[in-house]
Amino acid sequence: MKLANVFKTACLAELEALKPGNVHIFADGHGMTVQDLIKSAEVASEVITQSDISLGKRIFLTVQATQDAIGLNTNLGIILLCAPMIQAALTEGNKTYYLTKLFDVLANTTQADAEDTFRAIALANPAGLGDSMRHDVHQLADCTLLQAMQEAAPRDMLAQQYANNFADILDGLACYQHAFSKWQRPAWAATAVYLHFMAKFKDSHIARKYGETIAGLVQNEAIAHEEVYLKSYNPKNYLSELITFDAALKKRGLNPGTSADLTVATLLLHALL
Repeated sequence: MKLANVFKTACLAELEALKPGNVHIFADGHGMTVQDLIKSAEVASEVITQSDISLGKRIFLTVQATQDAIGLNTNLGIILLCAPMIQAALTEGNKTYYLTKLFDVLANTTQADAEDTFRAIALANPAGLGDSMRHDVHQLADCTLLQAMQEAAPRDMLAQQYANNFADILDGLACYQHAFSKWQRPAWAATAVYLHFMAKFKDSHIARKYGETIAGLVQNEAIAHEEVYLKSYNPKNYLSELITFDAALKKRGLNPGTSADLTVATLLLHALL
């Protein structure tokens, strides 16, 4: 399958999963519609999978194309996570060693990659971005992209993936595989992954906008839902509870967007492996 289709399929598969607080086929939210996300996936898929461009250029051009087409920050986190994975997939070599290629991409980022990524983040202007004492995206980069991500890792789950060789996404992959083997339904397995990330971490997107305390409360709510969901013989019977949870989060303006981004990356990694 063409790499662009692999990426787009991962994005669309995440939309088909019920993800409380986020945008999905059961409900729009936060000023975004399912159609916005579908169009974003289509636009991004052709740009993020271009050959013969650097990692930073891959990130910036994809964010720029999305902004031109949608005018909203619909997929910055997805792009930041998936671009290194696409870069590795385009690298020549034995597919058996895909993870080694991915780790090489992360280890060998450049200052130019950081500059282009800073431009992309500033262009997307995610909620709660603010300023930083070191490696501020509104300034010229004075480090490699990996160094910038290592600096941000303690406060941002997306940056942490660069710093820890995508360890949490690999953990998410194990969760997906277990859930899929149990239920044989990709959408139900993707919901399990999303709840897994919500329960395991204080969502960075919520923490940036509303603080650690609110993020912790959402995490605790997710822990309770994940426990029941994973015990379900038929997850369809628990969808009404998740829809209620979804509505309650959206009423409070709470979007676990980082958990959703990590879910897309997990689905893409599953496809690439």
